[in-house]
Amino acid sequence: MTWTFTSDLAAYLAAAGPAVAAQPVSNTLLLTVADALERRGPHAFGPAEPFFGWWTGPDGAVAAGLLCTPPHPLQLGAVPAEAVRALADALAAEPLLAGLHGLNARRPDAELLARAWGRPTRMTEETRLYRLGELVAPDPAPAGRARVATGADLPLLLEWITAFHEELHDPSPASEAALRDRISYGGFLLWEHAGAPVSLASFSRPIGSTARVGPVYTPPQLRGRGYAAGATHAASEAAYAAGASQVLLFTDLANPTSNGIYLRLGYIPVEDRAEVVPV
Repeated sequence: MTWTFTSDLAAYLAAAGPAVAAQPVSNTLLLTVADALERRGPHAFGPAEPFFGWWTGPDGAVAAGLLCTPPHPLQLGAVPAEAVRALADALAAEPLLAGLHGLNARRPDAELLARAWGRPTRMTEETRLYRLGELVAPDPAPAGRARVATGADLPLLLEWITAFHEELHDPSPASEAALRDRISYGGFLLWEHAGAPVSLASFSRPIGSTARVGPVYTPPQLRGRGYAAGATHAASEAAYAAGASQVLLFTDLANPTSNGIYLRLGYIPVEDRAEVVPV
């Protein structure tokens, strides 16, 4: 039983790809980040080199994976309990893990790793993963309608995604290449009212059976009018139309408004995750 770490994306995909893909809901972040690295290159999320890992169980089969695109936190997918304990030991011994800026994992796993890290940590974010059950239209319906964003909308998308990152205190800049890629498959929906965009929702490229809705953003002065619910409903429908059979999204547990919206649209809680960082 062991973790193997590498900076070689191809090696990671060959070793861990089937195991990660076998649990596409819990591993949604691993799937979409690896897909972006394949499509846009190793620096899709920043100038630092990404690294990867996989867990080999007692039967000799690879059963789980992880990845990290510094300075973003390490993303740990669905892993057996013994793999979490072994990763806790590796935090002090594996050179690739020495400069971690944080860890993102299912909450019990994140708590165990935080205790074992050997340095003070703090929890910076708690999120909940949802899976769409039966999609329900917003009631009351917001004024306006959805349309698919095009290349002509790129300046607005850059502005709004930058504002979204700033609200989350995310230091990474909005990537024009990432936005163009998402536009290419119809992954941005704009909600318009009175001829002007008032909200956006997007979804990730379907991988296997899943796509993930997000980000969803409404400028502060336009909130409270149901536009985000309308945009999210439209993006959820579009994700199904693009080929996904399971539609997912993450919410910040500190935002009861968004959690309530998604529950009313038919989203069902799956699991909670936490992000911990050293202090």
